[in-house]
Amino acid sequence: MVEVSGAKALWLLEGSTLGRVVYAVRGAAVVRPGRHRWEAGRVVVRTPAQAAVLPAAASYHVDEIAPATGAGWSVTVTGPLNAITDPDEAAHHRATLPGWTHGPHDTLLRLHPHTVTGFRLAPREK
Repeated sequence: MVEVSGAKALWLLEGSTLGRVVYAVRGAAVVRPGRHRWEAGRVVVRTPAQAAVLPAAASYHVDEIAPATGAGWSVTVTGPLNAITDPDEAAHHRATLPGWTHGPHDTLLRLHPHTVTGFRLAPREK
């Protein structure tokens, strides 16, 4: 496992579309799938998380790992989180980010990165 710079980690995140929102509720870890885009220095995420229970900060984790070799990468972005509530902005993101569900748990979030960590994983030796 080799650490990559924050800029390289963001480049990896920007080249992918699927990840997981990770946050705590009453001391328990909650993980929800998300589709994302890097936009204007923020991670915009569409997820089936309940907006009412989201904390003020969370992490977003993305990885791509080949099952056969174990090679790949992993990136985690952590920082303040807010729901996108502006109707025009929400409509834009709903049109451009595929959703998981439609209804009360179709949430759009903006994560403001405070920390970015990333690792490259080398192939397993035979």
